[in-house]
Amino acid sequence: MRTAKKDEREAFVAMIRNAGLRVTSSRIAVLSTLRETAVPLSHADVASQLEHLGVDRTTVYRNLIDLAEAGVLRRSDVGHTWRFELTTRQDEHEAGQHPHFVCTDCGKVACLPTGAVSLKAVRGSPAALKRGNLEIQLRGLCDACT
Repeated sequence: MRTAKKDEREAFVAMIRNAGLRVTSSRIAVLSTLRETAVPLSHADVASQLEHLGVDRTTVYRNLIDLAEAGVLRRSDVGHTWRFELTTRQDEHEAGQHPHFVCTDCGKVACLPTGAVSLKAVRGSPAALKRGNLEIQLRGLCDACT
């Protein structure tokens, strides 16, 4: 894992404090790891990237859950496992939730740009559709598996 830059570290400290959580080096490391990726990561992905720092798998799991419950991370059931990503990003996901593509063969997950999928609420649609409180996943074969 690459250590967080000073400005990034300060932003992570503020995010953690604003969420009402105690600031720890392992929480900063988890956020830094998730910030450096373009796709949501599983617990195992994050744990393997932090293993060399001596952060154990249980600590990673607890931090992921705590940060997700506090709203700092988004937890999605993508590809038969929970995956985590930052809720506040400086890139194309800044606008909010975005759809994911999951390969039905290899399990690879890719973030799709906000607006890649458009849904329209019609009579009889669930209220969640009208509120935009959805998790959208597209499934199929990725380029490598076709």
